[in-house]
Amino acid sequence: MNQLNNAFTIFLSLLVEAMPFLLLGVLLSSMLLFFVDERKLLAAMPRNPLLASVFGSCVGFLFPVCECGNVPVARRLLIQGAPASMAVGFLLAAPTINPVVIWSTWVAFRDQPEIVVLRVLFSFSIAVVIGWVFSSQKDLRPLLQQRMTRLIRTSYYNSTKKEEASVLLQSGSFLLGQSGAPLRLDTDTIQTSVATANPTKPVSDKLRLFLDNTVQEFLELGGVLVLGSAIAAVIQVGVPRDIILSLGQGPVTSILAMMLLAAVVSICSTVDAFLALAFASTFTSGSLLAFLVFGPMIDIKAIGLMLSVFKWRAILYLFALAAQLTFLLTLFVNLKIS
Repeated sequence: MNQLNNAFTIFLSLLVEAMPFLLLGVLLSSMLLFFVDERKLLAAMPRNPLLASVFGSCVGFLFPVCECGNVPVARRLLIQGAPASMAVGFLLAAPTINPVVIWSTWVAFRDQPEIVVLRVLFSFSIAVVIGWVFSSQKDLRPLLQQRMTRLIRTSYYNSTKKEEASVLLQSGSFLLGQSGAPLRLDTDTIQTSVATANPTKPVSDKLRLFLDNTVQEFLELGGVLVLGSAIAAVIQVGVPRDIILSLGQGPVTSILAMMLLAAVVSICSTVDAFLALAFASTFTSGSLLAFLVFGPMIDIKAIGLMLSVFKWRAILYLFALAAQLTFLLTLFVNLKIS
């Protein structure tokens, strides 16, 4: 009974901590849909896959969302036709490459500024590399959930400076029609509704569409977050932390232990630096960086949210690449210091 109470307490704490950031991400994603001109957005994106990945990794600095709020924004970027490299770069970098997280890390590790610098550098580098790797998948539909693939339409363009070949995803998830019934955005009728959000229409019309989409997306992603938080709570109670912490002495085992701890604890990136600080006296610098870099990219809550966009195969690709790159970079830190 005591373990059940602990699990329920952890479950509630994860939800209380994550829900505001999920709402922020949904709000930002709805803003992208209704207040950003899709054609201008696409025109401003770099066409080179590597540059698009760099661009997407930097966009997180403008959208201070954690690993709960970045998924709806990344999904909206895909829906609006962003390159895969940009969306994946944003998905992985946004939880760390934003002013809120950088500031909180600086407050926690003020006496170790190298931790702050290396966290940003490693997170940015890993996001760019993985985003670039995903750009090799020209058609993302085999990696997306069926619900996402229904929104896809393919448009082919000439390979000139003004045009390109790409897969575009139609905008949105749901809107409420005039009758009050939800409209799927993969239907022809949605073109009329979305057209009402152009700058020539009253602000009240755009606000109504904005609120409708926000509510629908929050309900959809919120259900997934509840499931992911429940799984995270069960694992935290079921796996003794002493077993994980006992592995933290060596340059290799300490990194693996902290990566596992980051994935299991699923703590928000805005406050994870303070948890890492608690282990600063007993764990290596490389392992602390592994916790701070890997956790915001891949944890149980994030995996649950990612399943609303990607299939398991794509998430495993992301998980494996992020884990390998994090391990190699932080191992170099441990070996260099020792």
